[in-house]
This record gives sequence, structure tokens and C-alpha cells, in this order.
Amino acid sequence: MSELLRTIEHETALVREGKLAEAGELQPLKADLISIYMRGMTYVRDNSVALGNLAPGAVEALHLKHGEFQPILRINLAVLATAREVADGLLRKVAEGAGAKSSAKTYGPNGSKPEKPKPIDGLTVNQSL
Repeated sequence: MSELLRTIEHETALVREGKLAEAGELQPLKADLISIYMRGMTYVRDNSVALGNLAPGAVEALHLKHGEFQPILRINLAVLATAREVADGLLRKVAEGAGAKSSAKTYGPNGSKPEKPKPIDGLTVNQSL
């Protein structure tokens, strides 16, 4: 659980800094740690009575660790949701722009009507961002 907490905090920090590619690289490690965590929690749940009788101090320490875990996880989920919303908004704007038709906003020479709108010719992406 401690390593999972550190990984989640690191991911949150990277997303806040806009280092999304680096944050994405943590996904395999995070998935493995979550799998280990879930197996451990299933074991604890299935053996809670015995663990409570044999190691009450360890059970209390586990409860305290869970108290730390939940707020950090909530923050991480909020940061990831915000990043997802921003990315979706940007993609929506790009799609709207790419689908828009360019049209003249003024009259042509000698007061003639503007030409019919034309589809936009292309799209440029700045990959350095």
C-alpha cells in the first residue's frame, strides 16, 4: 500500500505539472500495485476475525494507513478527471475548427457577393506542447 500511495502521489504531481506522457508511463506499475493491493484486501477481508485476534496492532495500523490512502486517492481522481476534461475540451475545439468552413466576412471587389464557404484546407499540430 505504501508503494501504491507513492506511485499515486507521483502520478498526481506529474499530471499537475502537465507531464502527461511521464504520468502515462506509470500506468503498468500502478496497475500491478493495484492488483497486489486488491488481493491483499481480499485476504484481509476473508480473514478479518483471525487477524483481529492474532494481530490487533497490525489491523489498527492498516486502518490508519487506509485513512491516509482515501484522501490521496480522491485528489488523484480529481486531478485526472480535470486533465481528461481539459483534453476533451481541446479536442472538441480542434474538431469544431477542422469542421468549420472558411468564408469571407466582407464583400468582394466592386461590391460583389462573397464566394461560397470553402472547407478548411488542413490542420497543423504543434507536437512540442
